[in-house]
Amino acid sequence: MSRSIAAVSSLAHAAMAFAVAFFVTVCLSLSPVAAQSSDAPSDGYTPAMVELKARPTVALGGTADWDEGMKAIVEAIDKLRRQMNDAGLEAAGAPLAVFVETDDKGFRYEAMIPLAARPETTPNLPNGTRIAASPTGRTMKFEHRGSYDEIDTTYEAITAYLDEKGLEAQNLFVEEYLNLPRTPEEDGAQVDIYVFLK
Repeated sequence: MSRSIAAVSSLAHAAMAFAVAFFVTVCLSLSPVAAQSSDAPSDGYTPAMVELKARPTVALGGTADWDEGMKAIVEAIDKLRRQMNDAGLEAAGAPLAVFVETDDKGFRYEAMIPLAARPETTPNLPNGTRIAASPTGRTMKFEHRGSYDEIDTTYEAITAYLDEKGLEAQNLFVEEYLNLPRTPEEDGAQVDIYVFLK
């Protein structure tokens, strides 16, 4: 698997290599990370234009290769939850992975868990973990439902959709995990994908 988003203007380089036939897995459903959206059709299969607003989060950066990507993200999110519990911080939304750099071998990411508000005093967090704002900007929101192994299909569908609509993407995208099983092949993943537009 390789989800290179360095040329997301053609998300073929931004995805893990998917099949367009599964485009029906891409659908509309606004989530708590979205502050506002346009009047996009809500037919269950149409992606939505969503303006993301910055939210306070607890964040932890990391790198991974594609074969171990989901494992790395799950471990980072688990680590953040433990550290938040130790610091007395409460989550206020689904965890995120912000993909900030990708190539054929792997990716650099920021795992994030939203907070209701930025803490008034800096919490005692281990090295590498910090309070940070989630990305903000104009995005197209897509949905993936199934196993995480099959998310490649959704990214290929995203590529096709952006190409068809003549939309150009930044080298930045976010996965929001409404539900993420422990293994890539396990069914039940519910992932909202936000592709940032130029």
